[in-house]
Amino acid sequence: QVQFVESGGGLVQPGGSLRLSCAASGSILSFPAMAWYRQAPGKVREIVASILINGDTFYQGPVKGRFTISRDSAKNTVYLQMNSLKPEDTAAYFCNTYLHPPLDWGQGTQVTVSS
Repeated sequence: QVQFVESGGGLVQPGGSLRLSCAASGSILSFPAMAWYRQAPGKVREIVASILINGDTFYQGPVKGRFTISRDSAKNTVYLQMNSLKPEDTAAYFCNTYLHPPLDWGQGTQVTVSS
């Protein structure tokens, strides 16, 4: 089974930027789509952004215009560029499949937005 390793999180001030990476152990083009999800303390995991196999991208309202999802198929890696970060973006971020039964979740990468 394909496994995911997320990285790139950290502590950043409001208005700052981070770039998350998700390295997959197999071909990400094996799935109809990939997505970034996040889970804040005490909240359910939610989808943040997705990228379809044809390259189309979709974003949830709160991150639209601030986050950009992309991929490097040759490296089997999915990225999430996060700009203009807000305290409410604080969460553990995960990647996984989309439009496909989720595979085992990775450990995620923590993003903390605080002054």
